[in-house]
This record gives sequence, C-alpha cells and structure tokens, in this order.
Amino acid sequence: MSNNISSSLALKLGITFSFLFSGLIWLTDLLWLQEPLLLPKPDGIPFWYKWQLLNPDFISRSSAWGLYLGHQIVIWWLIFKAQASKPKYISGLHWFNVAALMANALFISLHLLQTHLFYDGLAQDVTEESAQYSVIVLLIVVLMMENQRRGLFFGKPLDFVTRASQGLRKYHGYYFAWATIYTFWYHPMVMTQGHLLGFFYMFLILLQGSLFFTRAHLNPKWTIFVEVMVVIHALLVALMNSHNWPMFLFGFLGVFMVTQMYGLPLSQKMRWLLWSLFIGLIVVVYNFKGWEQSYEVIFVAGTEWAFVILVSGLILFFQSAFIKKLAPQKKTKS
Repeated sequence: MSNNISSSLALKLGITFSFLFSGLIWLTDLLWLQEPLLLPKPDGIPFWYKWQLLNPDFISRSSAWGLYLGHQIVIWWLIFKAQASKPKYISGLHWFNVAALMANALFISLHLLQTHLFYDGLAQDVTEESAQYSVIVLLIVVLMMENQRRGLFFGKPLDFVTRASQGLRKYHGYYFAWATIYTFWYHPMVMTQGHLLGFFYMFLILLQGSLFFTRAHLNPKWTIFVEVMVVIHALLVALMNSHNWPMFLFGFLGVFMVTQMYGLPLSQKMRWLLWSLFIGLIVVVYNFKGWEQSYEVIFVAGTEWAFVILVSGLILFFQSAFIKKLAPQKKTKS
C-alpha cells in the first residue's frame, strides 16, 4: 500500500493535472500543430467527424491503434491484479492506484505527442456513434449502480434495478476502462471547445477509474460532479455543431434534477430552489423557441431512464433463465 498520500489529495492533484494538461493541448495546438488535409464530408451524411486525415497511412493508423491497445491492456491488467488481491477500501492509495495514475498520465502525454506527429485517432476506422454510445452506456450503468443509494426517481430506489446491478459492481471497471480509453483514443488532441472539454472530461473519468478501492472513488460529491460534467460538454458540442442545444441541456439537467441531485446532502429548501431555477430556465427558453417543441425536454433523460429499466429487466430475465437451466430436475416418483 502507498498510504503516504491520501486518495483525496491524489484526487485534487489529478484534477489539477487535468486542468493543466487541457491548457497544454490548447497551447501546443496554437504553437505547434498545423492542421493537415482532412477528409471532406461525404454527401448525405448528417453527422460527420471531420478530424480525420485525407490520406492516412500505416504509421498514422498503427500509432493510434498500438497506443490505444497498450493503454487498454495495462489498465485492464491493473484492474485484474487489484481484484485478485481482494483489497479493502482505504483512505490512502494502493500500489495499483499509483500504477494506474502513472500509466494514465503516460498515455495521455503520448496521445498528445502522437497527435502532433501522426494526427489520426481511431476515428479513421470506427464510427463516431461507437465512441458516443460507449460513454452513454457508461452513464446508464452508473445510474443502475447508484440506484440503491440515491434512487432513480426523486430519491426512491427501484428494487429490481438494485438486484440487477449487483454483478455490475464487481465487473463494471472493465467496461468503464474500455469505454473511456476507447473514446479517449478516438479523437486527436486538437484545440476546439468541444475537444478541450471532452478531453478534460475523459481525464476526470480516467482519474476516477484510477482511484478504485479508495475512499475518494466513493465520494458522492466527486462522482456526481463527474456525471454532471456531461451537461456542459453536450451543450458546447451541440452549440458548436448547430444541433438542438435545449434538448441536450435540459435532457442531461433533467437527469440531475430527478436522479443525481438526491445523492447529495442537500436541504429540502435547496432542492426546491434548484427546481425553481430549472423550471424557470425551461420557461424562458421555450417562450422564445416555442412551446410546441417543449416535449423534447424529456428525450435524453427519458431515454436514459428507459434503458436503465430495460437493461435491468433483461439482466434479471437472463439470470432467472440461467438459474432455471442449471437447477437440477426433481425426480418424479415412479
């Protein structure tokens, strides 16, 4: 164990690193990077990720894929070794926390270097939807696992969601590591508002993942902060790409208001104040936009809640079917 540094201090240092490295992305883009020829948007494709080389080669592809696989394997190995040792949650750091923090810092630095030398990320070979939905599923799994503590609707937990999420608590680290690292290597480290905030968000998730089996990993204020960061990121990306920003803003804010807020130690007066501000903002926006489109407020949040319920139901169904299949058949009397 490495108890000389507390996990809370490591968390603060990790957040500071995330801010500073986001600034370094901006600075190196400004002083070093010269944008190469990029692949033009094909006709008939509504959503297009333009940060892809027009003429990729073996080196540009292998640099991204090789570093991605190295990053992925190292973190998965550390999760495996950590779980095999059956550690307790501590206020300090385990050896594997230190290793994970160092590994993530190393591969974050290598990604910046790789961008400026070869530019391309995984976007050249995989779809943008695969990166987006990998993180969306991550957020849905968090809602499932946190249901027992804070509930799904207004602080009320759903018992069947709690039962369905028991296995996720043990193995979610493998999926979270894949979703985060895959999305991280999808993008080149270029300087746009969406990219900078997106990488900062990925740094925070990588930091959270590095602190597994520590008290900081369970800190509800920190974990909800990481969840809610998606509100700002989704809003900026929607504005940057001229998408329907109110749908994303109120959708992800709705998840906070109905679900995530009830995991924080807030007074009832504070909750009513937040609800008043949330509803007031909806009234202001749709007075200008038109109330006939106000139904879109529920799209994002409703989709997340629906998938929590659907996935939980499917898990319980398959668990029940598997148990029945394995159960020994009772012998009938002759």
